[in-house]
Amino acid sequence: MTSDFLSVALDATKSAEDIITSYYFNKTIQVDLKDDETPVTLADKEAEKAIRQTITQAFPDHGFLGEEYGIQEGTSPYMWIIDPIDATKNYIRKIPIFGTQIALMKGEELILGVSNAPLLNELLYAEKGNGAYFNGEQIKVSKVSQPDDAMICHGGLKWFTEKGFLPGICNLINDTARSRGFGDFYMYHLVASGRVDAVIEAAISIWDIAAITVIVREAGGQVTDIHGNAITKETSSLIATNGVLHQRILEYFDKD
Repeated sequence: MTSDFLSVALDATKSAEDIITSYYFNKTIQVDLKDDETPVTLADKEAEKAIRQTITQAFPDHGFLGEEYGIQEGTSPYMWIIDPIDATKNYIRKIPIFGTQIALMKGEELILGVSNAPLLNELLYAEKGNGAYFNGEQIKVSKVSQPDDAMICHGGLKWFTEKGFLPGICNLINDTARSRGFGDFYMYHLVASGRVDAVIEAAISIWDIAAITVIVREAGGQVTDIHGNAITKETSSLIATNGVLHQRILEYFDKD
């Protein structure tokens, strides 16, 4: 049974998808640079506005934390965390691996996540305690238990270098059966659905990973930062696994 929270989140996701795909296929994608030198498009901004508007109509007392428009405090314990287009650089270059991320946090606990990749036809969602779903079908993580049998994904290697994690990721890549750098949200779709066994990223923001944290956990996996700490709004690195491999992979970064 779909909760009111999830129903509204899915409606908001659809509103964003309509805007994002319209720009992608029918309009010129105008690109500006934010203060941190990362790109932003009108589609990012309009999609986040549409998401906030849809949610506010249903839950006017809820707060927001979005990549494009920052924090809007609410009067309830609930805060929605939004990345209207995760992988904006892919979007700009017409690479179809991009998606919308919407999560709901109650207090300091993530309780809902939606991750929508419209051009891949992948809609994943989960609520705490109710399992994870891929286009309406329940999903589970893999059961691979040994690194030398595992396929892993990782974020950009330059961030591992900058954060001092390069030896760990290189050793892990050498010890696993296969590795790929798909990047962004898509790696977590693969973990949650059992197609990949672990993901490691050295540099993230909470809006990048809030939704997929709920989805991977509800699919039976485990999510922490690269040191094994719990996920918070300040989390800046991530390891997501099928759970069985989690401690083994953390050990690669103990000495970094």
